[in-house]
Amino acid sequence: MGKPFFSKKQKALMRERKKRKRQQLATLEQTNDETPQEAVQEPLNETADSNKRQRTESPTEFAEPEKPQHEKKPELEIQTKLVNGIIHVLQPSDLSSKDARKFRKEARRKLRQEGKDDSNIEIIISDTVMEPKKKKKKSFPSIQELLQQKKIEERQQKEEQKLNKKIHEIPEHEKAQYVALDCEMVGIGTDGKKSALARVSLVDWDGNEVLDSFVKVPIRVTDFRTHVSGVEPKHIKDQNAMDVEKCRDLVASLLKDKILVGHALSNDLKALMLTHHKSKIRDTAKYRPFQRYSNGKWRARKLRDLVKENLKGKEGFQEREHDSVQDARATMELFHLERSQWEKELANKTK
Repeated sequence: MGKPFFSKKQKALMRERKKRKRQQLATLEQTNDETPQEAVQEPLNETADSNKRQRTESPTEFAEPEKPQHEKKPELEIQTKLVNGIIHVLQPSDLSSKDARKFRKEARRKLRQEGKDDSNIEIIISDTVMEPKKKKKKSFPSIQELLQQKKIEERQQKEEQKLNKKIHEIPEHEKAQYVALDCEMVGIGTDGKKSALARVSLVDWDGNEVLDSFVKVPIRVTDFRTHVSGVEPKHIKDQNAMDVEKCRDLVASLLKDKILVGHALSNDLKALMLTHHKSKIRDTAKYRPFQRYSNGKWRARKLRDLVKENLKGKEGFQEREHDSVQDARATMELFHLERSQWEKELANKTK
């Protein structure tokens, strides 16, 4: 086994240690000349043992010089500010996250010792001191805005009065020509995408029910679409539900020589497997003032959006399941708004 290897640093430490021992021995000899030889040899034996232990230890495990004792930390200086009964402790903004945690902990401890309530202490960064918020003054409309609003309301009232007057002036025999139709469908087929008639509703000019009945579906229903149609299995299995053929014949007889009003009537007529003369159809989905222009084309809008924009007192319309009676009434009310202009345009086209 070869000699142990010591680094330069270790060798320097060992030399310093030996030098200190020699100095200690020299001072002992000077101060106490009468001490026996055994007492003098004890420190020498101790140094020899320590040197042996030092050689056998690993090179990395050498004694480090003693660290000087830490000086006492100065007392924590806390700056506080009382705002609305809350003590704001100003935390320096240049602290690290670790020092900031220590600062908050020490600040709360010191304030608790002073008898402060912990719930009323709030620590904030000194750069962003929170001042008490000023209450915002309530904004009231100006006289000019009130007058303008009043004019708009008066204009709307006048328009409604004119419209109601026009509607009342329509003869009864003309009103009797109009009927609004709406149907609810369920899904059939493997994926439930094909539609089958499940409910049919008809209302007259004044919104009175002419017909409202559920229809028996002759084949298996794969999707009742209850969240939209409102139709449940018990409805089409009920004794009062009509057969498809009987329903079709009844609706055809009620629509004979009538002007049919509705929204997207092509879907309803397809489900009923009926046709109606084009000149006697008033479809709000195809009427230009009720459409929107997008990507170079005029496109149909949802009945719900048209009702929301043009009719009053229809809050919550079609927010849940659809009701074919309500839908038929809504299309008839929309037709009331544009009836005179609509009929004029059709009359001009036929000339």
